[in-house]
Amino acid sequence: MTADTATVRHACREDVPAILELIQELADYEHALDSVEATEAKLLETIAFAPSKSSTSTTTLPQTEPTSPAKPARCLVLTTPAGTVAGMALYFYNYSTWRARPGIYLEDLYVRQSERKKGYGKRLLVELAKQVIAMQGGRLEWVVLKWNEPSIKFYESIGAKMMSEWVGMRVDGEALKKLATLLD
Repeated sequence: MTADTATVRHACREDVPAILELIQELADYEHALDSVEATEAKLLETIAFAPSKSSTSTTTLPQTEPTSPAKPARCLVLTTPAGTVAGMALYFYNYSTWRARPGIYLEDLYVRQSERKKGYGKRLLVELAKQVIAMQGGRLEWVVLKWNEPSIKFYESIGAKMMSEWVGMRVDGEALKKLATLLD
């Protein structure tokens, strides 16, 4: 099986158990399984889903529930010809002030270990790139762990550039709560 025999579509509510499995597998791969707080209920509340599995539209502008502050994410799922969910690309929209254009931020790209080397990861990225082009967006971006050399090599092979001059920053947990009350 190769990427051209697989199907990529926007996830529907029925895909949530498979999406959660993929999230857990990714977290295990990244040695952070104990950090997963996602549940089926939380995913149902925060992802804008397509109407049903029969909807196979992928590129251009997705036919899903609208995104909102409460449902900011969308998810593409890749299924094998046998109908098994083999991978996902969970993403949300961002904005470039310099380009004054929207873009897509890929939060997580994951293909099951048993399904790798079939072009599935590339297929998911191609579909996202097509969506960025269709919305006249400026860029598709994501981050990768520094130690994940196989992924870095793969991303570079498709034309991605490492943004070494930028440093990721994050505020979460207690620090986030503290920041929210700094001026109170």
